[in-house]
Amino acid sequence: MNRLSRAERAQIIRALVEGNSLRSTTRITGRSINTVTKLLVELGAVCEAYQIEHFRDLTSTRIECDEIWAFVRAKAKNVPGEHRGEPGWGDIWTWVAHDPDTKLVSTWLVGQRDAACATAFLADLASRLRYRVQLTTDGHLPYLEAVERAFGSAVDFAQLVKFYGPDPAEDRKFSPPVVLAEEVRLLQGDPAPATISTSGGERQNLTM
Repeated sequence: MNRLSRAERAQIIRALVEGNSLRSTTRITGRSINTVTKLLVELGAVCEAYQIEHFRDLTSTRIECDEIWAFVRAKAKNVPGEHRGEPGWGDIWTWVAHDPDTKLVSTWLVGQRDAACATAFLADLASRLRYRVQLTTDGHLPYLEAVERAFGSAVDFAQLVKFYGPDPAEDRKFSPPVVLAEEVRLLQGDPAPATISTSGGERQNLTM
């Protein structure tokens, strides 16, 4: 790793940032997958440290929050019995706070989709913001208490709840579910109905 020049490292990072997989990056750059993986881990640590230090006093006025599912080693239902409940196995969620105006990811957290992670995630978000914001989340229940703990009354908070089901215009048995209806819930302060959305956060998740 130490033998790579700055230009060679930049080439690997550029390929990864453009969305290439680890294996395609090794083919593009001619480097081993161990080299690419090691650089990615080091880059992640540097980016996290930079974000912790510099993403402060942010001037955002709108924030959208969402969670994206993934798994480590195996989906929860497929985790072997001897590893059930063991860290590093099963479902994992990445919580993301997204500014739809600047496209900045203000903060994020990797963990479970539970009240403890919701509380930690929103407390960190609140500590980074300069102004009162309009906050929009999905209908996930842990957000309710977590928002109250993190912001108190100093937030304009709404939830956009989407209801999914089979596409009535699609006959295929295995078609993915589609949004059939949406419900806006005004929960705190004075959120502007015209700007209540989670689309930016969901699009960020798609990119991620």
